[in-house]
Amino acid sequence: MTDNLASARTGTLRDGLRVLGVAIRREPGIFTLSALGSVLFGALTVADAWVLGWATDHAIVPAFREGRVGSGVLVAVAALFLGVALLRAVGIVARRLGAGVMQYRMQAAYRREVTRQYLALPMEWHQRHPTGQLLSNANSDVEAAWSPIAPLPMAVGTIAMMVFAVVQMLVTDLVMAVVGCCVFPLVIVANVAYQRLSSPLVTRIQALRAELSEIAHESFDGALVVKTLGREAQETERFGAKARQLRDLGIRAGRIRAAFDPLLEGLPNLGILVVLGVGVLRVRGGAADAGDVVTVAYLLTIVSFPIRSIGWLVGEFPRSVVGYERVHRVLDEELETSYGGQHLTSPRHGVRLAVDHLSYSHTPGQRLLEDLDLVVEPGRTVALVGATASGKSTLASLLMRLVDPDAGAITVDGTDLRDLAHGALAEQAALVPQGTFLFDDTVRGNVTLGADVPDDAVWAALRTAQADGFVAALPHGLDSRLGERGTTLSGGQRQRLSLARALVRRPRLLVLDDATSAVDPEVEQRILAAMRESADDDAVTMVLVAYRKATIALADEVVFLADGTIADRGTHAELLARNPAYARLVNAYDAEEVPAS
Repeated sequence: MTDNLASARTGTLRDGLRVLGVAIRREPGIFTLSALGSVLFGALTVADAWVLGWATDHAIVPAFREGRVGSGVLVAVAALFLGVALLRAVGIVARRLGAGVMQYRMQAAYRREVTRQYLALPMEWHQRHPTGQLLSNANSDVEAAWSPIAPLPMAVGTIAMMVFAVVQMLVTDLVMAVVGCCVFPLVIVANVAYQRLSSPLVTRIQALRAELSEIAHESFDGALVVKTLGREAQETERFGAKARQLRDLGIRAGRIRAAFDPLLEGLPNLGILVVLGVGVLRVRGGAADAGDVVTVAYLLTIVSFPIRSIGWLVGEFPRSVVGYERVHRVLDEELETSYGGQHLTSPRHGVRLAVDHLSYSHTPGQRLLEDLDLVVEPGRTVALVGATASGKSTLASLLMRLVDPDAGAITVDGTDLRDLAHGALAEQAALVPQGTFLFDDTVRGNVTLGADVPDDAVWAALRTAQADGFVAALPHGLDSRLGERGTTLSGGQRQRLSLARALVRRPRLLVLDDATSAVDPEVEQRILAAMRESADDDAVTMVLVAYRKATIALADEVVFLADGTIADRGTHAELLARNPAYARLVNAYDAEEVPAS
């Protein structure tokens, strides 16, 4: 596909046909069925003209001459019209059914492919692409890419119809056929002009739809910021400005269509009038029969329709090419996370975690972590402490393989994370981030995420996370719905449910990235004490990104990060005694801490 999607019309036509070729190769059986149905429809539509001409010569003209028509002729005419109508109906059903099935199959297949690609792409890719754009890729862009499938069988059948009709016209009367065909160049020129004017507008309209979706999603996602800072008017105007652009382009495209539609409808009718005039002269001169005039005139109305239907097909190409290109920008990404085939055993004790000469940079030239070496023995608790941008959350993401390091390795029980099978790490490890996300589901659904977990285990996890009290007070307990993003709960309650979600899986490695920041210190102490007690029972390996002294003091070892490197390590007491920078940092956090009301 070319990058300049609104380039010359020949490029758009070529790319549009290429997109259709993809669909035909993937669904050859359905396409053949719909195309045959359309060809049958076209052939029977042309047959209608022959039946009409035959009825004119054998029933209508004799009726005017003799004042009567034989019953046998009437039965023959009725049988011919009925037979043609029934067969044409079969063709219509096959054409429309095949086109619909083919279109929806392609849309469903590509939505699945886009979704699978989203799941395979690493978090660093998702962080560079707005959610609204990803939604547009999986929805409106997929629909646009395969929109030409709907008129495709019709266009195939009407091409056959046009060939049949022109041949029939030439066989019926050469002179009237030539006169009638003179209207073809005019209709083709009008169609080409229409496509040239409308294609750039349709291309821009498709892009604007995606931009509008991005703005809407961003505004809804940031509703709290918008409302608390009084930015409703500005956000409304931002959305309104883009909506007005889309409206104006849609009106311009509609005006162009309104101007050309009457022209495209009127040109064939003008040709019919000319054919009728010529046909009357030929009938008077004895060179043609009245039935021939009726046949050619009717065929001329038929052949104008294929040209229009092809125009409908070509008119969908700009949107299709834009949508296909946008979808394939996702599908062609090569940042897919690769997996090995190894699995971890599941002993009762925690994992042995090793970080070996680890380096990572978010962007080239911006190194966040540099040559880190760290070993956490099974069942031990390590606290990661450091100033803002020291690399704590980045290291937590690397431990869960949300991103891969630029150099070095992370091993769990001696196995490199990159050698693990897909899902193998998630079976043994859990991350609780600072920013929690709850689904519009019940408490049980948010904790279990659909896993088959007994209620006793759910309540046990809730007790450890100090969430059992407020959950029991909800109207329906575990079956209480929490609303979108858990809006019915406070920030601390959401964090505790997120923690319970991790604990219910009984992980061997638990990574907490400041997971209790919204919880008041007293509740946090109870949570950490319960978790430590649980960890002592199951020997869970824990890595804590921590700020509060009470949290840090629970760790067996503290790793002090500064500028992406390990500046010091030891117990909390040891670092307080020997490292002034560490002491200043944790004492500053402690001084700034304000107990929650």
